Amino acid sequence: MTVANPYAQLLDDLPVTRREATILGSATSYWAYGPEDASTTIVAVHGFRGEHHGLEPVVAHLPEVRVISPDLPGFGETPPIPHRRHDLRLYAQWLTAFVDAVAPGAVILGHSFGSIVVAAAVADGLPTPRVILVNPIGAPALEGPRGMLTRLAVFYYWAGARLPRPLGEALLRNGLIVRVMSISMAKTRDRLLRRFVHEQHDTYFSRFADRDVLHDAFVASVSHDVRAFAPRIPQPTLLVAAQRDDITPIEAERRLARLFPDAQLVEIPEVGHLIHYETPAPAAAAIRRFLAPSDDDRR
Repeated sequence: MTVANPYAQLLDDLPVTRREATILGSATSYWAYGPEDASTTIVAVHGFRGEHHGLEPVVAHLPEVRVISPDLPGFGETPPIPHRRHDLRLYAQWLTAFVDAVAPGAVILGHSFGSIVVAAAVADGLPTPRVILVNPIGAPALEGPRGMLTRLAVFYYWAGARLPRPLGEALLRNGLIVRVMSISMAKTRDRLLRRFVHEQHDTYFSRFADRDVLHDAFVASVSHDVRAFAPRIPQPTLLVAAQRDDITPIEAERRLARLFPDAQLVEIPEVGHLIHYETPAPAAAAIRRFLAPSDDDRR
């Protein structure tokens, strides 16, 4: 039975169109939400194993903003980039080319692994007036409070890449393992919301192109974090962090914020690595405040 989407009404009221753009020789699928004449456009980059659907609850709470949300290469409806390893360098190049082609001058937002992709691209020169990082990866994943689980994940993705292809693909798409991942990340006590989160992961967490792309992206996600790029991002930056995040603890997020030349940190209590599902309204409110012109901007 399909679980009711608690954000369905907000999404139904939001105009949305699916489009494609040829980026680095491949067709990138993306969705444009909100009014075409909005004063602000955000390009929103989803996290590892996810796709554009994951950020919809946040988008739904920003009806006045134009949000462009692509599926990363190799995930959702976007095929892999031909003849390329899907490492961080590739994803940063892809994002820079995508923004240049579809939404030049947009504010750039990244969630989780998307925060690394965004930080790498902006540090390397992607033009943008502002940067928003939700659940930013602010420390090495192997050093987080669940470092042991991360090590198990390393073995899981290694095994999925090394087993005979049918077995490897089946392991990586295994529904029980996906559910364990979902349970480990969810913090909400709302039973209906938890069911919605799990259904979202069940539906979208295995829509990757193949095990090779998935392994490349996983290696990129655990081999990098935002710290390496923060000092080279001069733009005003918003970090929306969770106080119960098991991937990057809040103490590490506070240290990360100090590495940026111009950053503000908003902490959301009683949530972990799923801000986009469990607390999209507070996240959207923080984004709205960040985007609002200041008195200095009006002069």
